[in-house]
Amino acid sequence: MKQNATAVGEETEISVGTVYQLSLFFSYGGIFVNSNTQIIELKGVGEKTCKLFERLDIRTVGELLSSYPRDYDIFHAPVKICDAVPGEICAFHAVVTGIPIEKKARKLSVLNVNISDGSGNLQLTFFNMPFLKKVLKQGGYYLFRGTVQSRGSHLYMEQPHIFSLDDYQKQMNTLIPRYSLTKGLTNQTVQKAVKQALSHYDFEEEYYDDTFLSAYGLLTEREAVETIHFPSDTDSLLKARKRLVFDEFFSFLFLMRKNKQFSEGLKNTHQMFETADTVRFLEQLPFPLTKAQKKVWGEIREDLGSPYCMNRLIQGDVGSGKTILAVLSLLMTAANGYQGALMAPTEVLAMQHFETIQNYIKKYSLVFKPVLLVGSMTAKEKREVYDKIASGEANLIIGTHALIQEKVNYHSLALVVTDEQHRFGVRQREKLAEKGETPHILVMSATPIPRTLAIILYGDLHISVIDELPANRLPIKNCVVNTSYRAKAYQFIAGEVAKGRQVYVICPQVEEGEMENLENVTDYAEKLRSALPSSIQIAYLHGKMRPADKNRIMEEFASHRIDVLVSTTVIEVGINVPNATVMMVENAERFGLAQLHQLRGRVGRGEHQSYCIFVSAKENKETMERLQILNKSNDGFYIASEDLKLRGPGDLFGIRQSGEFSFRMGDIYTDASILQQASEAVDKLLQTDADLSLPMHNNLRHHLESVAANSVDFRSI
Repeated sequence: MKQNATAVGEETEISVGTVYQLSLFFSYGGIFVNSNTQIIELKGVGEKTCKLFERLDIRTVGELLSSYPRDYDIFHAPVKICDAVPGEICAFHAVVTGIPIEKKARKLSVLNVNISDGSGNLQLTFFNMPFLKKVLKQGGYYLFRGTVQSRGSHLYMEQPHIFSLDDYQKQMNTLIPRYSLTKGLTNQTVQKAVKQALSHYDFEEEYYDDTFLSAYGLLTEREAVETIHFPSDTDSLLKARKRLVFDEFFSFLFLMRKNKQFSEGLKNTHQMFETADTVRFLEQLPFPLTKAQKKVWGEIREDLGSPYCMNRLIQGDVGSGKTILAVLSLLMTAANGYQGALMAPTEVLAMQHFETIQNYIKKYSLVFKPVLLVGSMTAKEKREVYDKIASGEANLIIGTHALIQEKVNYHSLALVVTDEQHRFGVRQREKLAEKGETPHILVMSATPIPRTLAIILYGDLHISVIDELPANRLPIKNCVVNTSYRAKAYQFIAGEVAKGRQVYVICPQVEEGEMENLENVTDYAEKLRSALPSSIQIAYLHGKMRPADKNRIMEEFASHRIDVLVSTTVIEVGINVPNATVMMVENAERFGLAQLHQLRGRVGRGEHQSYCIFVSAKENKETMERLQILNKSNDGFYIASEDLKLRGPGDLFGIRQSGEFSFRMGDIYTDASILQQASEAVDKLLQTDADLSLPMHNNLRHHLESVAANSVDFRSI
């Protein structure tokens, strides 16, 4: 297409794409929307709405478009009442069989309506909707849609939506995106903002070439992002999701394998030899190491004395004894005259490690001279710690990611141990290398991952597995129940607290409104305060709280000033509370088996018998059978392998991903086949153009550089 360029008086080539972009430019008042555009620039997003989005960490258009739907509401064909499954969203075309009855409960208006479709009966309950008394006529046919619940053999629905048959049929089989929300922010508001952003978004050039897209059956980034928000059908949704999941895995694996190339050639400048200190410590411990622990300790000793830097992962179930191996490694480091660092994901866990080490020093006269370094310390306290680290006075530094800040200068750092979900990646190691340090790396993970996936995901690390638990551990007693069991569960919790024990209750969301029909920590804490004796101290915890508040709550629970802690999965990387004997998980059907097992590991750490209660709001056969695997086994590796077998397309949005890898959309169990594909693609690329220097890979190189620059999150790479 030709157009006169009047500014220079000659013809200039303009592509169809440019014309499209210009049309957007002018239709949006001369402003392109890009990933850095503030969402307040979108029409209809005022200051009030903007603040609600900020509560979800959404401030820019890029953050809005990458906040993908949590799941999709599909309007399935109406079913018979006799075929209803408790916990499922169903639609019924039924007749009102009696006069609606209104009751008052405090300030609440409660309207009960009975319906039937000839196959069965069901009760509807509406709150603060008294006007429906005049709308719902006895003998009238209506279409009701909502979540079916059961109380014994009695079926009921609360706050169902009412449709005419024609209106419902128009929406049948459509996919409506449902987003994570916060109180005051509606799903419709998010949908409108996303639609507007997409219509004016200036997508960057596609970074995979056409051959690559074709080889792996991938949509373009533009197609994938537009479709993931507003899919026309399930097939297009799966294709869009595949592209986005592939992207996450591909970037992660490429950077990780570059890390491997960086790490494998590193000479060991801190060669160590076993001293009497570790031997004496092992002899004094009140328990012997298991065979698995002894084997792994042998591998670590060999690494520390080898010609190359250690880069090892200890993979072991919760309670398998990884921490004592970390202490032994750090002790060997200190005994050889070097510094070691132990990096924890939370301040509370770092403090707990510090106290544990202090107790070991007093009890066994160890050569450690430890310091604690966490973000909440005062500037003066930090300066004092920096001086001790720089002078070499401190030979063990325990803390959070504050350990690798620019102000920290080590005297002779030889070993970095990262605990729980941390992934110590190439950028972090390079930061230390710039300071003249190339330390050994020891990563500890409690997430049980099947070996086939572990080889792909941890390809940059040598893997050690602790596959047995200490003999003195009492197996946790488990039960899988439906919501009707809650009253008994509350009685049981009260009984355990009366014995002096403590309890965790896990909910899948933070507050009301994020997702329909799921329990949330804020409301659930109030529910428990009503259900349990007033003498029981109840508190809640979630990831959106300020770090200082989270630390305070966790410390109060650890010191037994709190009896029952209602929490999201943030306690996956929590603290060690041996007195906690009960774990109750609400909406257990929303979590992967491996994550449920890891949550369960918060109890069973002391001398008392521990229990785990998995409450499922869904009672269909497949859900209950899946959860029964947890009932039958406490072996994390067996559970993880079963999780891998059982995941399928139907679980794409219903089950929470495991917590070890912070992928926004990908799940290593559900998406194992995509992970394998991405792994193969990375291997091919590293063989043909490892530095991405070919012109065809320019866009991909820029994309991966951007990903690497923004991947300071220690749970990624």
